Amino acid sequence: MRCAERAERVEVSVVEDAIAKAHAEGRGAFVGYLPVGYPDLQTSIDAAVALAENGVDIIELGPPYSDPVMDGPLIQEATQAALAAGFRTRDLFTALREITARTDVPVLVMTYWNLVVQYGVDRYADDLVAAGAAGVITPDITPEAAPEWIAASERTGLDRVFLAAPSSTDERLDLVVRNTTGFVYTVSTMGITGERAQLDAAARTLVERLRAHGAGRACVGIGISTAQQISDVLTYADGAIVGTALVRALRDGGVEQLAAVTRELASGTPRPSN
Repeated sequence: MRCAERAERVEVSVVEDAIAKAHAEGRGAFVGYLPVGYPDLQTSIDAAVALAENGVDIIELGPPYSDPVMDGPLIQEATQAALAAGFRTRDLFTALREITARTDVPVLVMTYWNLVVQYGVDRYADDLVAAGAAGVITPDITPEAAPEWIAASERTGLDRVFLAAPSSTDERLDLVVRNTTGFVYTVSTMGITGERAQLDAAARTLVERLRAHGAGRACVGIGISTAQQISDVLTYADGAIVGTALVRALRDGGVEQLAAVTRELASGTPRPSN
C-alpha cells in the first residue's frame, strides 16, 4: 500500500510525517542507522525491525561500500565484513522489502553515490519504491551535482536528504535547503562518524543558520551516542541521528542488546513542555 500511495503523492513525505508525529507526541525524532547485511542479511533485517519496535522513528539503512569515506572505524569494520560475506546491491532491496513489510517506520537508504550510478539512477529509484523505501541520504553528492537524482526522486516521490556541514557557506545552505525533502542531515562536527564525549557547539549554530535559510526540519548526526546527547540536541533540532552506538550494540550483543540500547537512547527523546 505504501508504494501505491507514494506514486500518487506530490507534497506528502512519510519522513516528514514521522517527524511531525514524534513532535505531536512531545518528542524529537530518533533516527537510527545500521548497515544492511551485517552481521548477515537476515540479522540486519531483524535488527532494523528491532529499531522500529524500540523507539526509532526513522530507520537509516546503509548499503556497504568499499570506500566509505564518511564512516568511522566501527561502521567501516561492519560494512567490510558484510562485503566479505558476499553482500550485493540486490540484497538491499531484499532487506527493504522485508523490513517495510514488518514495520510502518519509514526507511531511508544512506548510500554513497557511486553505488547508485553503477546500478542506474532511475532503476535504483524505481527499485527503492518497489521495495518500500522512503528516500535516500546522499553523503557524498551535492545538489548541483545531482540533477539526475533530483529528477528521479521528483518522479518517484522519494525523499532526498542532502547534508549540511558547519563549514557550509550561506550559498551552500540555501542550495541544500531548496533541494532537500524529508529533513536536512545536519553534520554536528567536521570529520567521520563515531562516538564523541562532547558534541561541537557548531551543531546548534548550524541548525540556526539552516532555519534562517528556511529549513523546516533539521536532524543532527555524527557523534551522538547517549540519551543525554539526544536530549541536548533535541532542544534545538527536530531529530537526532545515532549510528555507531547502535552498530556497537549489535556487534557486541546481537539483536537483543541492540533493542535494549535503542530503548535507552529513546529515553532521551521527550522534549520539555513549554
